[in-house]
Amino acid sequence: MTAFEPHSIRSYSQEDVQQILHLAIARQANDKNTEFSYEQILEIAAELEISPDSLKLAERDWLVQQGQVQQRKAFDAYRIRRFQKRLGNYAIFNGFFILLNLLTGGGISWSLYILLFCGLPVGLDVWNTFQIKGEEYEIAFQKWSRNHQIKKTISTVLNKWFKVLQA
Repeated sequence: MTAFEPHSIRSYSQEDVQQILHLAIARQANDKNTEFSYEQILEIAAELEISPDSLKLAERDWLVQQGQVQQRKAFDAYRIRRFQKRLGNYAIFNGFFILLNLLTGGGISWSLYILLFCGLPVGLDVWNTFQIKGEEYEIAFQKWSRNHQIKKTISTVLNKWFKVLQA
C-alpha cells in the first residue's frame, strides 16, 4: 500500500488492526503516562463493536496468561537463586583446596585438578539454569509448578487445621 492512497480504499487484516491499535495505545500511554480504567476499555470495545461478554472472556484469558508469566518469573528466580547457592559452594570448596595447596606446597598444583573436575558440574548447571526454552525447561517448570501447588495446598490445609485447633 502506498502513502498517497485515499483512506476509503485502505483495508487491513485483523492482525494488522491489532498491531496498529497496540502501537497507538502504547504511544498514547507513553505520551500521557496514564493507565486505562475498565470503563475506558468498555468504551473502546463498544466503539470496535466488541461485546462485553467477549471483553470479559478476553480479560479472563489475559489474567490467566499474566498468572503464568508471574509463575515463570518466580521459577526463573528460583533457578537463579539455586545456581548462586551452588556457585558459592563451589567457590568455598575450591578456595579451601587452593588455600590448602598454597600453604602445604607453596604453589597451586594438585588443587587445579579438583578445580577443573568440580568445574564441569558448575558449567552444566550454568547451561541448565540459563536455558529458558525447550522441552527440558518445560519439564522442569511443570515439576516445579506441581511441587509449588502441593506445598501451597498443604500449607492451606495446615493453616485451616491450626485455626480449628486454636478455636
